[in-house]
Amino acid sequence: MPRLPPKSTHLMIRLALFGCTNRPFFHIVVMENHASRDIKPLEQLGSYDPLPNIHQEKLVAINFDRLRYWIASGAQCSKPVEHLLGLAGFFPLHPMSIINARRNREKAKKQEQEAAEAAAEKTAVKTES
Repeated sequence: MPRLPPKSTHLMIRLALFGCTNRPFFHIVVMENHASRDIKPLEQLGSYDPLPNIHQEKLVAINFDRLRYWIASGAQCSKPVEHLLGLAGFFPLHPMSIINARRNREKAKKQEQEAAEAAAEKTAVKTES
């Protein structure tokens, strides 16, 4: 059987899943790109909690000094980490982040208008009877 050339490996800054099935929690870690997400990372740079807390906030904690070090050492970021760092102000915002925010605002505005119309119809029905 012919031997395959070794896969090129480089360092990645990516998310490692922790937590339970219904309660995900991620660590932002530095690993080799072909490594399994469950092995021990070279270093943990931060954490990300994707579920909103009681104040509707998604919590992210990042050590920016170590992040700069690893990026200067040649580590590349995965797309989800790039998105988080863009929202944190470390990288420029991705254009899709802006588009999704606009879509969410339009959707919320439409839902508010529909709720106001439904309330107006309800009060109109009550006054007629």
